Amino acid sequence: MKKSHEEHAARFDEKAEEYDDDKREEYRAAVSLVVEYADPGPGDVVLDLGCGTGAIGLRLAADAARVLGRDISEGMMAEARRKAEERGLENVTVGEGTFREPNVKRADVVVSNFAMHHLSDAEKREAIEVIADLDPLRFVLGDVMFFGEPDPAEPFYSPEVDDPATVGVLADALTAAGFSLTAVEMVHEQVGVLVAERTP
Repeated sequence: MKKSHEEHAARFDEKAEEYDDDKREEYRAAVSLVVEYADPGPGDVVLDLGCGTGAIGLRLAADAARVLGRDISEGMMAEARRKAEERGLENVTVGEGTFREPNVKRADVVVSNFAMHHLSDAEKREAIEVIADLDPLRFVLGDVMFFGEPDPAEPFYSPEVDDPATVGVLADALTAAGFSLTAVEMVHEQVGVLVAERTP
């Protein structure tokens, strides 16, 4: 990880109120795909890791039993709570948690969008193992990831704070943790959505 949790949290605290206003087409496409593939049932608990202001979790709340949002930025969590309250979503709980310590015992569906790319490849592997230990049937990851060699003249990410992996690295980590990769969606050469499932 190129910055500490505290540095990342502070950076997102500053952006929280305007975070939803300036989103690229690729981000919006990834959100839609993550929501579509997450597809929770009425009895499912959904864990949204790196939930930010709730772009994914709040959209899943109507179809799930409970949504647990986890983030490291108090500013982002406050926005997610505000939006959940505005929409009358009583089955959404937002609290502090990291990929390494999500502060959740189990989840049926785990989602994460545009958060894991802050971790190093080794930390991503560790995060995926932690997610696997929650025993979900499905993990849907939308993120900055490389489908080929990234063009250094046109990075989709900020090299000083981001550390995206190749799709191959992520696929290997998911398989090693006991998941089967069931869908790979390329939104952009540097943005994708991976769907990983486990047999009940």
